[in-house]
Amino acid sequence: DAEKCDYKEDIPPKAQSVVDLVRVATYINQIPTALDMVKDAHDKGYETTLNLMAVSTVPDRELTEGLELMAGSEARAIYVVDSFGSLYSEQVQYLVKKYMQYCKDSGKEVGVHMHNNLQLAFANTIEGIILGANMLDATMAGLGRGAGNCPMELLLGFLHNPKYDLRPVLRCVQHSIEPLRAKLNWGFDLAYMITGQFNQHPRSAIKYYAAEKREDIVKFFDTLSD
Repeated sequence: DAEKCDYKEDIPPKAQSVVDLVRVATYINQIPTALDMVKDAHDKGYETTLNLMAVSTVPDRELTEGLELMAGSEARAIYVVDSFGSLYSEQVQYLVKKYMQYCKDSGKEVGVHMHNNLQLAFANTIEGIILGANMLDATMAGLGRGAGNCPMELLLGFLHNPKYDLRPVLRCVQHSIEPLRAKLNWGFDLAYMITGQFNQHPRSAIKYYAAEKREDIVKFFDTLSD
C-alpha cells in the first residue's frame, strides 16, 4: 500500500526475493508516491502493477488525471478495483473501457480486482474479461477482506483452459481454506451487503462481526442509511 511501507528498504532486489510481482495499491491522492514505488520495484527487477483503490468514489475528472499519470509509469497493468464491492455491470463496463483507452496507447494491460459485497465479484470479473481485461485477481474460495473476492474455483471453471487444473484448488479449499471460514468471519453476509449498497468502506461491517454482541442487523442498516 502506498505510504504504508519503507519500500526502498523493505523490498530487496528481485534476485534476492521469492516474489515475482509487486502490486502497488493506491488511493487517488497517493498516486505520486505510488509511481515512485512502482519505479523502485521495476528498477529492482520486478514486474509491477498499479491498483487504484476505491474507484467508485473518484470523480471522473480526477480519474482521468490519475490514469494519465499511471499510463506513463513502468507498471505492466493498471487495475479497476472495486474496493467497496459496490459496482454493477454498467459501471464496470464504463471503467474498463476508460482504462483500456489509456492502457492501449502505453502498451499496458487492464486488470480487475473485485469484492463480493453484492455477490457480483465473479460476474464483474467476467464483464471485465469480455471487455478486454487480461489480468484477473481471484482467491481460493473468495478468501479476502470482508465479503472477499472473486473465487478462484469459479473463475478457472469459467475459463475452460486445459492448462488449469481445478483439482488442487478444490483440495486447497477443502483442507486449508474452509476450516478458517468461521474463525475469520469472512465471506458474503448481510452487513457487508449493506456497506456495498451504500458504497462505503467495509470497516463498519468488519467491526460489526468482530463484536461479541452484535447489534440488530436492521439497526446496522438504519445507522448507515442515516
